[in-house]
Amino acid sequence: VQAEVESGGGSVQAGGSLRLSCAASGYILGIPTMAWFRQAPGKEREGVALIRGDGGSTEYASSVRGRFTISRDSAKQTVYLQMNSLKPQDTAMYYCATQATGSYYSLSPNDYRNWGQGTQVTVSS
Repeated sequence: VQAEVESGGGSVQAGGSLRLSCAASGYILGIPTMAWFRQAPGKEREGVALIRGDGGSTEYASSVRGRFTISRDSAKQTVYLQMNSLKPQDTAMYYCATQATGSYYSLSPNDYRNWGQGTQVTVSS
């Protein structure tokens, strides 16, 4: 059974940093393309960053590019999201998921599966 478990969320002040972790399991051939998403109350879920399973190239939403960094530890089957210079508008529940279909750098939630339970990030001004 393949699954993802997120951790690392918390409450920080604007300008602070957090590192989220997504522990994947059940991927015998190595972790595939995975991505981080977030959903704020009353808003749709949006893609934040992805890391390709084949080569490790990355893609970011424009709203986080330059502030967030996605990385992975293949041996630990874990994907990380380092978030710096956090803003109140980054406040959301953050989820990780595995790409199931879609284009090479798709950040559409509809293209992903095996969603974790999420971890809350709250940024105060």
